[in-house]
Amino acid sequence: MDQFNIPRVVIAGVSSGVGKTTIVTGMLAALSRRGFKVQSYKVGPDYIDPGFHRLASGKNAHNLDTWLVPPESLAAIFESTAENNDIAIIEGVMGLYDGGRAGVSSTAAVAKLLKAPVVLVIDAKSMGESAAAIALGFKTYDPEVNLAGVIINRLGSESHKLMVCEALDRLGIPVIGTVFRNKELSMPERHLGLTPVTEHDSIAAVTQMGEQVAEQVNLEQLVALAKTAGQLSQSAVVQTEKSRHKNVRIGVAQDEVFTFYYPSSLEVLSEYGAELVPFSPLKDSRLPKVDGLILGGGFPEMFIKELAANTAMRQDIRQAVKQGMPIYAECGGLMYLSRQITDFDNQTYDMVGAIPAVCQMQSKLETVGYVTARALNDNVLCAKEDSLKGHEFHFSKMFPDVSDEEFPWAFEFKKMRTGALYQGGYASGNVLASYLHMHFAGNRQAARQFVEKCAQYHT
Repeated sequence: MDQFNIPRVVIAGVSSGVGKTTIVTGMLAALSRRGFKVQSYKVGPDYIDPGFHRLASGKNAHNLDTWLVPPESLAAIFESTAENNDIAIIEGVMGLYDGGRAGVSSTAAVAKLLKAPVVLVIDAKSMGESAAAIALGFKTYDPEVNLAGVIINRLGSESHKLMVCEALDRLGIPVIGTVFRNKELSMPERHLGLTPVTEHDSIAAVTQMGEQVAEQVNLEQLVALAKTAGQLSQSAVVQTEKSRHKNVRIGVAQDEVFTFYYPSSLEVLSEYGAELVPFSPLKDSRLPKVDGLILGGGFPEMFIKELAANTAMRQDIRQAVKQGMPIYAECGGLMYLSRQITDFDNQTYDMVGAIPAVCQMQSKLETVGYVTARALNDNVLCAKEDSLKGHEFHFSKMFPDVSDEEFPWAFEFKKMRTGALYQGGYASGNVLASYLHMHFAGNRQAARQFVEKCAQYHT
């Protein structure tokens, strides 16, 4: 079996909020400035951190998630995107061992899958030698995880640094970096806990992150560590049945509003023969000439006045719905297709009106986590009773204009952690919309069917 190898390292955290994204972004900027061809990744169903990665490296980041995508397909995505680069930097999610139920898609699980050494980021702001105890606990918790070093973040002084480093040295745990507190390097204020980079002029901040990491993280040691990653067996290339239809064009909403896409997910549609055509519901007045539409997630509530004011685009999409064009929407796309959105100030604005419902922003997170979605009827992605795997994260709630019994719910959702069941989404005719975020590489049959539906509409 062929072997595949590229220097790679996982930057994990003790928990959320320890500064992983700032440090990884700084690493990407610093290594890129030194001439390295660096490819970045993010563990888990995250759309925001990859945006900062892209600013730092100049390349799309890719998500690695063993719930959204089967492990063998995930390895193939890593190999195809990492090849021809000098180093791969993989940012973890939450704490090293945190993930779905039984550790599904945890950073540790991905690190073991990719045979990558792990560097643990510890926030030492309110501790001294306890940082060493934490590192030791993380190192011994799962002997199959190669915890090969630590980065101590948010140090307050040289004496603080010396205290922590001496304790780690006694344990034989290498210190790859010692990063001092710098309020200027904190991420911008986050909307709903998220900051789309398209909303901020973040280039200067990314440059500063790169400068501090270059000074306070031993990049030579990091690269040397990445070169110790184990050989991977070359994954079998996923065989894709090419579409016989060469003229299928799918419009993909991509602008400041609709930003939540996994690059390797959209590529699956291309593999099945679709030409992806970007358009902007925010700025364009007309739809491009296409045979289907995809409206991804994002933050329509932040651009709600501009979306409402673009009546020409809303009318064009309504007309496409009436003509039977296949339309698939996720989260923010669902909100945009609804009749109205009510914002945090309780102001209501007209949207496309393809879905007889109002989406209302809530004061707290409505739901988050991995889910399975069982189709309640045939739709543009799958047949009745088929299941899709995905993830939910939203602060809005959909209120149908009719009773639950009359509303054409798309799916019965099952939460992975709790097993709770509930109905959600909308499926009627050619329109499928829900709060589900999914990855087509983990739902290839759904991608194939959507391209086929678009081809049928084209003919």
